[in-house]
Amino acid sequence: MAATKAKASKVKTTNELSADELQIRLKELKQEALNLRLQRATGTLENSARIRQVRRETAQVLTAVTAKSLA
Repeated sequence: MAATKAKASKVKTTNELSADELQIRLKELKQEALNLRLQRATGTLENSARIRQVRRETAQVLTAVTAKSLA
């Protein structure tokens, strides 16, 4: 139950961001994903679960961007 509330609050905050803020957040997430991929390739990645988290958060931001562009 607590995980559901956490997801709802994260999506809510993503949906509350402006289009420009969403683009900035998307750029940050893509940069972080690149850094994580490089860390995995060099063997210095400490938290492999973070790759999945970043990928999911990127999808949430992209969904919010699409919703704002259609609204």
